[in-house]
Amino acid sequence: MIVAFSISPSGGDESGGVSEAVADAVRVVRASGLPSETNSMFTNIEGEWDEVMAVVKQAVDAVAAQAPRVGLVLKADIRPGHTGQLASKVAAVEQHLAD
Repeated sequence: MIVAFSISPSGGDESGGVSEAVADAVRVVRASGLPSETNSMFTNIEGEWDEVMAVVKQAVDAVAAQAPRVGLVLKADIRPGHTGQLASKVAAVEQHLAD
C-alpha cells in the first residue's frame, strides 16, 4: 500500500511556519526504512498496512510532542500484492506523456 499523508501542528513558529515540526515527522518516516518520498505538501510511504500505519502514528506522535493539537490528512492506495509502486506509478504516467 502507498499512503500519502500530511501532518501539521495547530500552531507554527513566529512566522507561522511548521517546518521544524514537519521535519520531526519526516525523520520518523526516514528512520523506518520503508520506501518514502517527501514533497512540499505530503510524504508518501510504501509498505504493508500495519507497518505503514505504525509509522504514521509515530510521526503524529512526534509532532504532537510539540503542539497541543495536530491535523492529519491521509490518502491510501491499497493494492495487495504490489510493491515498488512509488516509482512505477510515476513511470507509467511518464511513459504516457512520452507517447
